[in-house]
Amino acid sequence: MTSDKEPRQPRRPKMFGPGELDAQASRGVDPAEVSEIAHETAAVLVGTGRAADDPELTRRLVSLVDELGMATVAELWAGRPAVSLPGALWRLYAIHESVRRDAAGAAADYDTGRLRADVQHVIAGVAEPPSPEALRGLVDAILTGVFEGDLAVALERAAAFCRIISVGRAYRADTHDGYDEPSAGAATRSAAALLDTAQDLERAAGAWRAGNLT
Repeated sequence: MTSDKEPRQPRRPKMFGPGELDAQASRGVDPAEVSEIAHETAAVLVGTGRAADDPELTRRLVSLVDELGMATVAELWAGRPAVSLPGALWRLYAIHESVRRDAAGAAADYDTGRLRADVQHVIAGVAEPPSPEALRGLVDAILTGVFEGDLAVALERAAAFCRIISVGRAYRADTHDGYDEPSAGAATRSAAALLDTAQDLERAAGAWRAGNLT
């Protein structure tokens, strides 16, 4: 018989596949239950990762999109409020995946933006020069910090990263303005969305420090 005084081993989170989530949806799960599932999965993921002290588990959690797919991660968390644990995780994984998909484009925007946002560049902590490999390393380090470091600091680093990319993208929009309106418009909208994301992440960091990010 196990003694109540023995330490409990952290439970590894179950990785749900798209088929299982589709089965849940087909049973007509109501919005309140969907919200509860989102918050519970986020809490289990973060709590387990932070308690385990297991580099292999951390690696799997950082690479969650590889295992589940972006659509499944979005289905889990994208609809949650920005200042909530699932909402913050969704933004972190979306940033991570966007850099993985276009590291060269992110590096170009970061290189432009860092010259005009030097304080944010220090907070983000990217390696010099900001090559595609360095950008991939940065977003990996930010997600690793969620499970192995100070989650609020990880959120703030991600926010600083978004602000720098936003500045670089806005500058790119200006350079296209007047002769490539579709590209200028797309870059402007992306820059504005990134700025909103940065503000959301900063608010989430404050909520985590206050013990209110759930």
